[in-house]
Amino acid sequence: MPGSLQSFKAEFFKALSHPVRIKMLELLADGEKSVTELQTILGLDQSGVSQQLSVLRAKGIIVSRKNGTTVYYTVRDPLVFQLLEIARNIFNNHLIDTKDMLSQLETEKETDPALIS
Repeated sequence: MPGSLQSFKAEFFKALSHPVRIKMLELLADGEKSVTELQTILGLDQSGVSQQLSVLRAKGIIVSRKNGTTVYYTVRDPLVFQLLEIARNIFNNHLIDTKDMLSQLETEKETDPALIS
């Protein structure tokens, strides 16, 4: 079916499109965490954490295991961490470009008083 790979990718990135879910994945880079641990670290209530975990689990990004009454979560594919690192590098590159542009504008203002208004 044409476009199915693109649809999969779009849905995958939608699952990553929430800051709390990204933070959860970053926390899981250190190893599995329980819902309670995630709640404590994120400062969110149980329902908020469970809702975000549910999105990640539904897309197959995380998996869970139960030990007694405690549910632990881990990332299914460690390549997710590389993806997050690449995203961080892209963001940093944008910041560097913006910083360079602002620096250039500041230099132009210093050399051309007509630009100050």
